[in-house]
Amino acid sequence: MSCCDLAAAGQLGKAGIMASDCEPALNQAEGRNPTLERYLGALREAKNDSEQFAALLLVTKAVKAGDIDAKTRRRIFDAVGFTFPNRLLTTKEAPDGCPDHVLRALGVALLACFCSDPELATHPQVLNKIPILSTFLTARGDPDDAARRSMIDDTYQCLTAVAGTPRGPRHLIAGGTVSALCQAYLGHGYGFDQALALLVGLLAAAETQCWKEAEPDLLAVLRGLSEDFQKAEDASKFELCQLLPLFLPPTTVPPECLRDLQAGLARILGSKLSSWQRNPALKLAARLAHACGSDWIPAGSSGSKFLALLVNLACVEVRLALEETGTEVKEDVVTACYALMELGIQECTRCEQSLLKEPQKVQLVSIMKEAIGAVIHYLQQVGPEKQKEPFVFASVRILGAWLAEETSSLRKEQVANLAISPTTPGPAWPGDALRLLLPGWCHLTVEDGPREILIKEGAPSLLCKYFLQQWELTSPGHDTSVLPDSVEIGLQTCCHIFLNLVVTAPGLIKRDACFTSLMNTLMTSLPALVQQQGRLLLAANVATLGLLMARLLSTSPALQGTPASRGFFAAAILFLSQSHVARATPGSDQAVLALSPDYEGIWADLQELWFLGMQAFTGCVPLLPWLAPAALRSRWPQELLQLLGSVSPNSVKPEMVAAYQGVLVELARANRLCREAMRLQAGEETASHYRMAALEQCLSEP
Repeated sequence: MSCCDLAAAGQLGKAGIMASDCEPALNQAEGRNPTLERYLGALREAKNDSEQFAALLLVTKAVKAGDIDAKTRRRIFDAVGFTFPNRLLTTKEAPDGCPDHVLRALGVALLACFCSDPELATHPQVLNKIPILSTFLTARGDPDDAARRSMIDDTYQCLTAVAGTPRGPRHLIAGGTVSALCQAYLGHGYGFDQALALLVGLLAAAETQCWKEAEPDLLAVLRGLSEDFQKAEDASKFELCQLLPLFLPPTTVPPECLRDLQAGLARILGSKLSSWQRNPALKLAARLAHACGSDWIPAGSSGSKFLALLVNLACVEVRLALEETGTEVKEDVVTACYALMELGIQECTRCEQSLLKEPQKVQLVSIMKEAIGAVIHYLQQVGPEKQKEPFVFASVRILGAWLAEETSSLRKEQVANLAISPTTPGPAWPGDALRLLLPGWCHLTVEDGPREILIKEGAPSLLCKYFLQQWELTSPGHDTSVLPDSVEIGLQTCCHIFLNLVVTAPGLIKRDACFTSLMNTLMTSLPALVQQQGRLLLAANVATLGLLMARLLSTSPALQGTPASRGFFAAAILFLSQSHVARATPGSDQAVLALSPDYEGIWADLQELWFLGMQAFTGCVPLLPWLAPAALRSRWPQELLQLLGSVSPNSVKPEMVAAYQGVLVELARANRLCREAMRLQAGEETASHYRMAALEQCLSEP
């Protein structure tokens, strides 16, 4: 034993470490390590603190010198327990002539031995050491000191063992380990490579929590890695490609990092590479595309060439992977290529501030068309047993992104057939697959050939089932405050598709029973929907679709003045009537017609639905005899005339005048009491002011 060890032994009494802290319970047995057994025997026979400590030093050294099996490790723990290493870690009085970290190093060595046992790695006495262990990673000291290096290695062993337990990452994050690891890596001292490895593991296990607890430190690591990546000339750049995606933050990536990452990727992808070199670069580019769109790609010639190269390489990879039937698909790589293709689709369809020039767009559309053809080929080969797999869902997603922007370049019949086959709403899918195809269906239902195929293959019935299923998520029994935006967007897109079918295939609405169920849902849902804050656009879609369908289904018993039908039309009137108000103007005695505050911000998206709704309501009045009296009881015609009479006619656009006149004329023609109420509201005079000849004539009749 060294003089330092003996001095440490003599100092134990001052540190408060007594013989009673260790209760030897070790017995000799055949086959055990004779050296270790000799040390354990010395520990058992120790007569005072110094002898006991000396024996423990020897036990610790024997533990570190060779492998210890689980049974022996447990025997050592039973003999030593946590009390001894606890005091070693916390004592502040090192023996004379001994570095102050010797006692701590011994304590960490014992903990490292114990942590090799998964049960002990989750023990509260280990978990409560995480903060102090974390401080050891960044403590200053002689980098060549063997004891200090040994302590750092043991510390990483302890922390890694904890990280390998189910709840370990959470405990490490709460104990400040992430920040300590970041600082240890950035300091590039002894063990910094172990810090990075453990940091990668924690990010993989609990990314969100890591960033929440240590965002500034993680960003500093990202800056360092990005700079290294940009400068790397050797194979390390390919290793960094694999690491960097884990260090991209869930929020904004610093601009300097984006510059370095793009520059590094441009150098890699611009060279001839093998697949093992290229694939990590494509996956890193895909992560950047997902996190930042195209903002990480510089404007100008270099940026446009880089983007074109990215999309080109992605399309080639997709074709190579999917066109050969029977070959194993590298799903993670192809999924990354899908993300880069989506980026290409977005830039090709962007009219303003696109990174691509028109010739580049034309070329990329042609290349992407071929890649989408490979996706279609793959999906046509997929059997029912694979339709639940995430990669199939990803393939449907890229097809949906393509269909949302481009259908004319592919055979429409093939696309329409495929759009039906992989879509079955329900829990079988790992995600909402049908929603991804809805924008494409909007295009297909406008065109005669694809629409007929969709109808023939049962798409309308499938879409109705999907709509009703998604609508359930918005019902009062669900928490709509946490409802994903995608659900509401999906419902709106469904309404657009139904509107296309109402206009282009009215006979289908009348004969397919699924639309009767859909109409019932619209009628019962709209009254509550129009009252909900922030959901006006969805209410507009539901109201307009319901009014157009009611015109086609006017003979249905459900529309003959039932409570549900009356509630629906009352809600539709509320939506149509509250769009405009009279607004005073400074310096003028007469108000002007203006949008209501709730409608003003979304009128660009709303106005087409509003005008279509007004037209549809007008068409319903003569078909439903009870509707005109109901409208009169709501006072809509009177209030509409009052509104027109209170504003300057010059402030009312011609299309608004036409929409208002259409409703007023049909109500006046359908019901004598409506005509009388309009006359009492100065209807003839208002009609004359606005040159509503049809209304003026109607009100002049008995």
